[in-house]
Amino acid sequence: MANKIVLNETSYHGAGAIKEITTEAKNRGFKKAFVCSDPDLIKFNVTSKVTDLLKAENMDFEIYSEIQPNPTIENVQSGVAAFKKAAADYIIAIGGGSSMDTAKAIGIIITNPEFEDVRSLEGLSATKKPCVPIFAVPTTAGTAAEVTINYVITDVEKKRKFVCVDPHDIPVVAFVDPEMMSSMPKGLTASTGMDALTHAIEGYTTLGANTITDMFNLKAIELIAKSLRGAVENTKEGREGMALGQYLTGMGFSNCGLGIVHSMAHSLGAVYDTPHGVANAILLPTVMEYNAEATGEKLKDVAIAMGVEGVEKMSKEEYRKAAVDAVKKLSQDVGIPADLKAIVKPEDLDFLTQSAMDDACRPGNPKEPTFEDIKNLYLKLM
Repeated sequence: MANKIVLNETSYHGAGAIKEITTEAKNRGFKKAFVCSDPDLIKFNVTSKVTDLLKAENMDFEIYSEIQPNPTIENVQSGVAAFKKAAADYIIAIGGGSSMDTAKAIGIIITNPEFEDVRSLEGLSATKKPCVPIFAVPTTAGTAAEVTINYVITDVEKKRKFVCVDPHDIPVVAFVDPEMMSSMPKGLTASTGMDALTHAIEGYTTLGANTITDMFNLKAIELIAKSLRGAVENTKEGREGMALGQYLTGMGFSNCGLGIVHSMAHSLGAVYDTPHGVANAILLPTVMEYNAEATGEKLKDVAIAMGVEGVEKMSKEEYRKAAVDAVKKLSQDVGIPADLKAIVKPEDLDFLTQSAMDDACRPGNPKEPTFEDIKNLYLKLM
């Protein structure tokens, strides 16, 4: 069976990467940018690091800031209208997953207007045309949306998130600049970093994993394990390691899929607006334990990448436990809650479980879950 790999056309990495934005825009003949960025990034002068570059080169742009965490169908539709009014010819998405996901959905609908209802984009999208060209500038080290073919939209009416998978939405250029991430507060750094670790571990153990994606995901686990604590303390080395680690796993999981950590986290985000990274971090160790018997020797590799010593002398049960314990320790060290007690209401369990079962990430899980399996995983953390 052939494995399909979809990556950015171009990407820039390292301090000062954003300085290449104007060069790329000029070389591609773009005239006006539609800048998608959330209100906080604008308020704290993060977005201006990019728009100042555009101003210095007398390049036209318009800012769209109606971005919210867990972007909704309505957000996307208002963004489509704003893009049309702006008469822009490319998008610069600045921010975390919310800005990126909103930008991707807007860009797809502009070139594929038959999907303007947004809901019809769920799952493996049947779009025919590439989206409006997107320049992606991540400000969090977590989602890797700048290099993935995925985006997630919230259906407020139905209280669910849905995943859209579409090679046509991948940004044409990514500018992965750790200096754009230096203003992230500790809590956001921790949660987005654990989101990246979840991508890497789920991507490494998913049913769709292959040699190429394993290479990306395993190295990402190693980088994240070494770098996240430092990133939370805002060290230069920590920021640089996380910027690269989250991008590597983006190249991996985008091409092999994820599992039920993400399915269950999407449900929590839709019902309670739980930050995605926090939900993933809480769920990850428990789901790793559940999946362990279906992962062969892969958790041995995970334990080694997490920095566990003496793994080669451990039994299968010991190295599987060591991998889970290392994830728990990292999560604890960066301040993530240990359980869902403050989040989940018992009366919502059946709805949460069914939403997780229906989620597009669920089929990639290495162990086929039943409704009761997922419900019991939620219960274990309550």
